[in-house]
Amino acid sequence: METLAKILIGLVALEHLYFLYFEMFAWETIGRKTFRSLPGHLFPATKGLAANQGLYNGFLAAGLIWSFFINDAVWSRNVALFFLACVAIAGIFGAATASKKIFFVQAVPALAGIACLLLM
Repeated sequence: METLAKILIGLVALEHLYFLYFEMFAWETIGRKTFRSLPGHLFPATKGLAANQGLYNGFLAAGLIWSFFINDAVWSRNVALFFLACVAIAGIFGAATASKKIFFVQAVPALAGIACLLLM
């Protein structure tokens, strides 16, 4: 179970590093392809907002990655649980307010990671 938890934590961290990249540096290219329902003229106008959002995703990834470097098993687990919970809550909120797809892309992997950590 521990190995599966670490794999899920790593996947969620990588996912959020990807979000950081496209929101901060590729908003007008990858962002357009990802958010096809938004009119094209909004992407240049919202570039700063997307970059800010990307920075927050980077902080989530950093927290999850940090949990791998904490030697104390209890603290490592607690830090991972905290950041996975943040991701899950953001995914649930995004699903409720923006797109149901966000629940499956963001919240489900985080919830699976939380479940694995709690079952260890």
